[in-house]
Amino acid sequence: MTLTRYPRVIPFLAVLGAVTALGIGTSWAKQLFPLVGAQGTSAVRVGFSALLLLLLWRPWRWHLSRADAISIASYGAALGAMNLMFYMSLRTLPFGLAVAIEFAGPLALAIAASRRMVDFVWLALAALGLGMLLPLGLSSNDLDPTGVLYALGTAVLWALYIVFGKRVGHLHAGHSVSLGLLVAAIVVVPVGIAHAGAALLSPTVLLVGVCVAAISSALPISLEMVAMKRLPKEAFGIMISMEPAVAAVLAMGLLDEHLNPQQWLAIGCIMAASMGSAATARRPQTHASQVVTA
Repeated sequence: MTLTRYPRVIPFLAVLGAVTALGIGTSWAKQLFPLVGAQGTSAVRVGFSALLLLLLWRPWRWHLSRADAISIASYGAALGAMNLMFYMSLRTLPFGLAVAIEFAGPLALAIAASRRMVDFVWLALAALGLGMLLPLGLSSNDLDPTGVLYALGTAVLWALYIVFGKRVGHLHAGHSVSLGLLVAAIVVVPVGIAHAGAALLSPTVLLVGVCVAAISSALPISLEMVAMKRLPKEAFGIMISMEPAVAAVLAMGLLDEHLNPQQWLAIGCIMAASMGSAATARRPQTHASQVVTA
């Protein structure tokens, strides 16, 4: 491969690295569930992520207006609740399927912004994929209804996270994300403490929590910034749509979670809808950062 081709490969490798890091971090975090539960796991992940990014970006260096502070508070609250809901869904849902269901949030938001015929194609594809996943029938392959409700709640909160994220889009990414994660920690950590108590102070939990925070926050943020500087927003949206498939593959290897053919087909439909929506999106379109969703 010649040097002139590297600029074309770097963004793809950066996005692949970002979604892979997210998948590894979440798969690793799920192994803390027996020790501190989903609530405690979410608390250590979000809490340490906030601490790492505060030390990295030092957001107190930037001025923050009252209006921006309110927007960041909304953005961070949505982020914290989204993370908590997602981990709650992972108690009973396979990782890849939980990610696929939560993609309905940003996808619905993108489609709602347009009324072109092609957008209804993506809506139909997404609906088909969700229809194959949601517990609408009585077969043994149905997913746990409670887990699905948590995943759908995550989807709604992801859409809100994007809406609020657009309001702070004029700020430096390090400024908004670090303060947003601080607010998210204020929302999530008390829930984790109430559920797990002193178990959160276990050396094992703390060590894994720091590692998960680094892998699933600091590293993906850095890699996605590399990609977004080199790609149009719609191309970035297409590439990030591979996240459900990457999550499902990693879950097979790390968590021994195996999906049936129908579930893989459902993931494919949702990914195709997301890619199609991103490819045909009207310009200008803003994609909120996805690095701290799971």
